[in-house]
Amino acid sequence: MSKKSVDGSNIKVDIATQKWSIVGIVHAFLDRYNKENAEELRKTFEEKYDTLVKQNEQEDKTELLQYYRLISEFRLALESVVEKGQIYESICDRMAEMFDISLAGIQRQVDNKIRRPTENGPILPGSDKTSTIKFFCTVCEEFLDIPEDLKEQLLNSDERVELPKHHDKELEIRIVNVVEDSFELKSDKPAFKVKSARELMGYSRAEIEKIQLSTNKLAEIFPEILSQANDDIGEYLNVLSVGIDVGSSTSHLVFSGLTLRREQSFMNMSNRFHLINRKLIYEGNIIDTPIIDRFTIDIDAVVEFFEGEYKKAGITTEMVDTGAVIVTGETAKKQNAEEIVKRLSSTTGKFVSAAAGPNFESLLGAMGSGIVDQTQEEENTIMNIDVGGGTSNLAIASKGQVTSTSCINVGGRLLGIDKDFKIWRIDEPTEFLFKELGLDHKIGEIIPEKDVRLVAQEYAKALVEVMKGPAKSKIAKKLMMTDDLGFSIPIDCYSFSGGVAEFIYGQDNKYDDIGVYLAEEIQVLMKKYKLPILEPENKIRATVIGAGSFSLSVSGSTCYFDKSILFPLENIPVINVNIQKEKYSQENLKKEIDIAFRRFDMHEGEDLVALYFKDPIYRNNFYLSDLAKAIAEALPNSVVDNKLVILIFDQDMGGSIGIALRRDTALKDNLICMDELELEEGDWIDIGAPLYSGQAFPVTVKSLVFNKSKNSS
Repeated sequence: MSKKSVDGSNIKVDIATQKWSIVGIVHAFLDRYNKENAEELRKTFEEKYDTLVKQNEQEDKTELLQYYRLISEFRLALESVVEKGQIYESICDRMAEMFDISLAGIQRQVDNKIRRPTENGPILPGSDKTSTIKFFCTVCEEFLDIPEDLKEQLLNSDERVELPKHHDKELEIRIVNVVEDSFELKSDKPAFKVKSARELMGYSRAEIEKIQLSTNKLAEIFPEILSQANDDIGEYLNVLSVGIDVGSSTSHLVFSGLTLRREQSFMNMSNRFHLINRKLIYEGNIIDTPIIDRFTIDIDAVVEFFEGEYKKAGITTEMVDTGAVIVTGETAKKQNAEEIVKRLSSTTGKFVSAAAGPNFESLLGAMGSGIVDQTQEEENTIMNIDVGGGTSNLAIASKGQVTSTSCINVGGRLLGIDKDFKIWRIDEPTEFLFKELGLDHKIGEIIPEKDVRLVAQEYAKALVEVMKGPAKSKIAKKLMMTDDLGFSIPIDCYSFSGGVAEFIYGQDNKYDDIGVYLAEEIQVLMKKYKLPILEPENKIRATVIGAGSFSLSVSGSTCYFDKSILFPLENIPVINVNIQKEKYSQENLKKEIDIAFRRFDMHEGEDLVALYFKDPIYRNNFYLSDLAKAIAEALPNSVVDNKLVILIFDQDMGGSIGIALRRDTALKDNLICMDELELEEGDWIDIGAPLYSGQAFPVTVKSLVFNKSKNSS
């Protein structure tokens, strides 16, 4: 065996990239725990790190030894910015996991289990000793060697090289694999054993054995974890999803092929699958939503239509992995709305289903239109107005978050008229408007066009009124379905989605209602008040463009739960509690929890939800007790009636807050506190029975996956 193989001088490690990654991860931790001076601390850490590493430059001749040095000096460099304690150990634990992934890759280089590309670019036939090119005779089906001078000409020439013939037929060029006759490839034993991260970081043998014991226990429950840690690759999941929307005016569906990827990296410790590509497979027909009367959906007709769409798409219910059924607008008010959700969900496959309330529909419209992601990219604030058949759903999105939602009874199908202006539908809001305007029209009568325009004008005035501020006029107040929007942030521009939006942006098609007239009146008022408009990616299909997808996450190992709870828990909506360190108080926490419930049209103590704290405040004993008391006070009905309470934190504090709640409040039973889960508002989750000695929970996340960018659609 050559000395080169023994000392690792043939091992290649991108030291600059590794160091950049290490500093970046430490900066992420510092930003999480100490946002005020995270950048200053990052610079201090990097300077100390550089100093420690450069002290040994003369000794570290190989890239392997240089990488070893990065690992061995890490803890000492970290001490320059973080005191030893829980946060310090947490950072070291995560870094050790990341280091071990890289070291496993290096070990594969040693074992010759992977092929390493050259430094100057991709591997070309002839430059990599494990492959070459040869002539192939299609007549005798044999490979023939190519002279070296001709091989070089073939690889480097820009022009076609005339090939020799064999059996009067020109030879073909083929790439073939070659097994090198070397000791390393023949041997079953590695040339040398790469050291472990904790060994290099200076942990004692006793400390390493204690950590290894814990790791082995976890591996008994999740045997795939170790294999994942040793393979520095992502895992892909392809799912077929369907989105179904039964709206006030129209009903339609979309089939999508979703590709999800689970990255194996430090920054994705929850192992959650992330959507990386969305391919439209079938975009169904759009029909008028069939109704029996103004109070009842024709369920049989709706189900028959969607069954027909499945057949047209060539898809069976068994083929569908996930999806969503959404009943929206005036249709959600029908007497049998819940029945249609259950019927469609059971008929078309198992997935998330909901009769969307007005605020939730506003959230879906904003997300599905694409403006939520747009505000994150452009760091601005946009109001989206989803104008459908029965309602207009308003949502303010700022920097990637929906901050306020509202809804008003303004829509194109509230007054149904045919091409001859014969009335075929009058909904309750229009009956009210007729009375206020002194109009007297009945179903079956011909209504003058001027009266149609008058009705559309009043609807548009009420809508723009609530877009600009709280409802003040009698008509606007009467038409409101929810509270007014919260205008804490200035609006930069406005976008419209929904069926009526198609007319606002220039579509010519007409439906048997006042949608076209409503769109014209909205355009007039937007110009009058000089309100800037942008066109979203999705309009009429905004609420259906997303479909359910799922991903498997595993919670942190410091959770808390009442052992009398029966698992699994299914179809639990996740709602964000937008409380931040700078604005924390018991009063603000209660206010934000109240807002979170209202945003999803849910009621504390009645509806089971998972309250998600995405940006919790830094912990100490006083704070935990104070936070526990504030949470209990914000959930009075749940406490009194002993309802199940589910709290989820994105940071490691589930166990601590659970203990504090049990110790310091009346919230002692029917309680689950989980942490270290990456969730989003609009997710629906299933929680499986606890694992890992009753601590960690497997969580299936069934998100409403929206078309996030044109590139991924």
